Amino acid sequence: MEETRSFPKEEGLDNTLNVLKEGYLYITNRAIGFQSNLFETRLLGEKAICMRGEEAAQLFYDNEKFVREGAAPKRVLKTLFGENGVQTLDGEEHHHRKAMFMSLMSREGLQKIREITSKHWGLAVGRWETKKEIEIYEESQELLCRIACEWAGVPLAIDEVKEKSEWLGAMIEATAAIGVAHMKGKRARSKAEKWITALVEEVREGKIHPAEDTALYTFSWHRDLTGELLDPETASVEVLNIIRPIVAVSIYITFTALAVIQQPEEREKLASGDETYLQNFVQEVRRFYPFFPFSGARVKEDFTWQGYEFKKGELTLLDLYGTNHHPDLWDQPEQFRPDRFKDWRGTPFNFIPQGGGDYDTGHRCAGEFITIEIMKESLDYLANKMSYEIPEQDFSYSFNDIPSLPHSNIVLKNVRSK
Repeated sequence: MEETRSFPKEEGLDNTLNVLKEGYLYITNRAIGFQSNLFETRLLGEKAICMRGEEAAQLFYDNEKFVREGAAPKRVLKTLFGENGVQTLDGEEHHHRKAMFMSLMSREGLQKIREITSKHWGLAVGRWETKKEIEIYEESQELLCRIACEWAGVPLAIDEVKEKSEWLGAMIEATAAIGVAHMKGKRARSKAEKWITALVEEVREGKIHPAEDTALYTFSWHRDLTGELLDPETASVEVLNIIRPIVAVSIYITFTALAVIQQPEEREKLASGDETYLQNFVQEVRRFYPFFPFSGARVKEDFTWQGYEFKKGELTLLDLYGTNHHPDLWDQPEQFRPDRFKDWRGTPFNFIPQGGGDYDTGHRCAGEFITIEIMKESLDYLANKMSYEIPEQDFSYSFNDIPSLPHSNIVLKNVRSK
């Protein structure tokens, strides 16, 4: 019989404030202190198990052990994910809904988003040439809003871009925010859902006709396991679960710009535009910089793993950032080294910037392929297809800000097309 082990335990009645104070490093700091990849704490008034590392990720993404229903706090559903979205489903219902997303990730779909991204970068650089300086984070949100809507089949007038990109940005930035910023995110989600719900209804009424290979068309006509169309509100949540994550890539683009600026030797290697090196550089950006801190699930039924007892309903958090920096998995993880991906033989559980496990049956982000294509094209522009001056600014970023960004948002002056 397997010997039962006790979780290392963080003291305190509730440690939610520590999460807000330490952000991306909360789980890693304690894992190092406890010399354990698992520990127990209390968050939002309940017991929680925190984990990091490849074995923990493999456990966490076992659908026989964990479910997502009830794992995401209401504040996250009201801002980031939306209610009744694919992230909250389990079992056959999840598999069926996830297949709807994966149907868009064809070779043709990925080629299309790469082409759309290139087109909009070219147009954006043209606009930036008329400005003295720009902030990459703000500009890339608008740029990605245009890309996302075109790819998803969502009509977007020129005079709507700023408003809609601000809504989507507010939803992303409200995840861990409190007070005014959180309320701004809730209001933005409400407005965005009404916007997309109206479009879904217009598709069904034959008033607008998006292409059949787009998210707006596919999700508007998707039928659930009972053969019924999704209600318009749920369909709108899922369309936003395509558009919002694409706009969130603005965080990665901002860090990509930072890496290009701070890694001149690596930038020189990008000059050829070689697709393999673009890919390796992008993967290292996704591994190295903070994006999403951790993911949550609940224990499906009681089980024991490596002597630790997991009880039904217990909240469990997997450290995404910490796993991507785990010294057992990565050589010199705190160094930015794109070449580490040259001969990399990864698993679905040791490189998890956007979740782990299987795309089709698990909860790994369906949009990971889209993210990589957008980032490669964006990197090529930042390194090779535009010139700019870099004024003095604050490039530092804080791990207790979620999402984390360079404090200056990366300011570029005198942008010109090459």
